[in-house]
Amino acid sequence: MRLSQRARWGLAGGSLLLSPVLVSAMPVSGCSSSIEGKPVASPGAGPTEPTVPTPSPSTASTLPTAPTSTSATSAVPTTPGSPTAPAGAIPLPPDQNGYVFIETKSGVTRCQINKDSVGCEAPFTNSPLQDGEHANGVSVTADGNVQWVLGNLGAIPTVTIDYKTYDAQGWTINATPDGTRFTNDHTGHGMFVSIEKVNTF
Repeated sequence: MRLSQRARWGLAGGSLLLSPVLVSAMPVSGCSSSIEGKPVASPGAGPTEPTVPTPSPSTASTLPTAPTSTSATSAVPTTPGSPTAPAGAIPLPPDQNGYVFIETKSGVTRCQINKDSVGCEAPFTNSPLQDGEHANGVSVTADGNVQWVLGNLGAIPTVTIDYKTYDAQGWTINATPDGTRFTNDHTGHGMFVSIEKVNTF
């Protein structure tokens, strides 16, 4: 079902137009699935986004790497990780609104993370079409609900992550050169995001 209106997902000087898509899952392996579908709009859909300071896009910060000795311990954020996150996961502290904003090492994918969901923006090559364009945003909730969107996150204050394992707001982030996997520590649901594909579980 397609509606003519779009809901706005306002965020940090930009907005992500929500154009949810009807998702039909196609099994890939085990519990994973590739997301296919046709976009449909749902006015008022999606969570309310936080208001955050908007830094210059060229001033994105880089996350310190894990310490290699006890003398480098102060380089790692001191926020305690989730009790169910893997040992050694680097904690990413949230902002005052409960959000963590990251950018992958490649600089191609940006994501926002809160306790309830993860949303990522990238130039996906195999995403559903919306108004003749490939959707460039995808989000997954802690319950495993997936939504594709067309829009822009704006000038969010991202932290650049390396190819390591991180913990943010109850989500384990495993970043690799092949893509980034987000797993909710409590439900086990999440998604693997790369430019070529998005798999949900």
